[in-house]
Amino acid sequence: MQVVTLVGNRPQFVKAAAVSKLLRERYGELLVHSGQHYDSSLSAVFFEQLDLPAADVELGIGPVSGSDQIGLIMHAFEPILRDAEADAVMVYGDTNTTLAGALTAAKVGCPLVHVEAGMRSFDSDMPEERNRVIVDHLASLCLCSTATALENLAAEEIRGRSELVGDVMADVSLAMMPVARERSNALPALGLEPGEYLLVTAHRAGNVDDPARLERLVELLEALPAPAVFPVHPRTRVRLETGGLLDRVTALERLKLTPPLGYIDFLCLLSNARAVLTDSGGVQKEAYLAAIPCVTLREATEWVETVELGWNVLVGLDRAAALEALARNGSPREHPELYGGGSAGQSVVEAIERWGGANTQ
Repeated sequence: MQVVTLVGNRPQFVKAAAVSKLLRERYGELLVHSGQHYDSSLSAVFFEQLDLPAADVELGIGPVSGSDQIGLIMHAFEPILRDAEADAVMVYGDTNTTLAGALTAAKVGCPLVHVEAGMRSFDSDMPEERNRVIVDHLASLCLCSTATALENLAAEEIRGRSELVGDVMADVSLAMMPVARERSNALPALGLEPGEYLLVTAHRAGNVDDPARLERLVELLEALPAPAVFPVHPRTRVRLETGGLLDRVTALERLKLTPPLGYIDFLCLLSNARAVLTDSGGVQKEAYLAAIPCVTLREATEWVETVELGWNVLVGLDRAAALEALARNGSPREHPELYGGGSAGQSVVEAIERWGGANTQ
């Protein structure tokens, strides 16, 4: 079996690191990098630190609008897919790269495998939510991170085969956290003590592209009750600059702005933080895996289990709600294994093998 895997951003590089090597032990894989995350701090460093096989093909799409990005990826990906004579296309998550890969696979008639299928926030205003719904309905094999995701697909009567495999990103996070604590010098470099600071990330279009919401984000940062580290995504930095808000953020004495961080340094900061504030789905999950309380700067999340267990609080950009969440004493008592315990990558490969075998009978 020949599998063509399309990736394009930080979380997808992490997820592919849990699958590609195992997949290549049994099948052929062509790894294609769309270039959606083109900055080396969001791309090359992850291939290096996670020992992810180098991309066989780089499309080099780069920084363009969402619709242009999808169209350009499709245009560049189609001839590669045809030449590869692939038996399957594999995509991860819910990005523009994911949707472009799914649409291209459908156009050329190639079966689609969707890893992290079935995730739903039920917020149709989120581009990611629209992407993941479309991709699931196009997929021949939907591989789910959680039982809730599997139930979502059943409720939508998805036509493809669905299986619960666990979360592949969790495989990498669990394996790398002790490595990050040992190898990273991020804490002393930033003058931080474990448990004495907050970690902030923000990059979602719904938060940073709308000037009014971006200002609310800045007001929330100004009100934070403890020292904080804010690795600034390139997209967010541009929005802060064009909105005339960057000076307000850089003037905050207790807020340390950094460029985007490599995976090891980021995991080190996350696993030693007092709490995390984020609008990222992946970071919510990483916070849970590290047993760090999370305050999510969104009104809805696809990682509902983390909220139900009390490790995650949804506040949107409500400053008072965020401060209230940060003022909670202690952590929840229960912290059950939710995401496969580090064996999801193996489960993905085995599910593909079962599905491929069934299709050849």
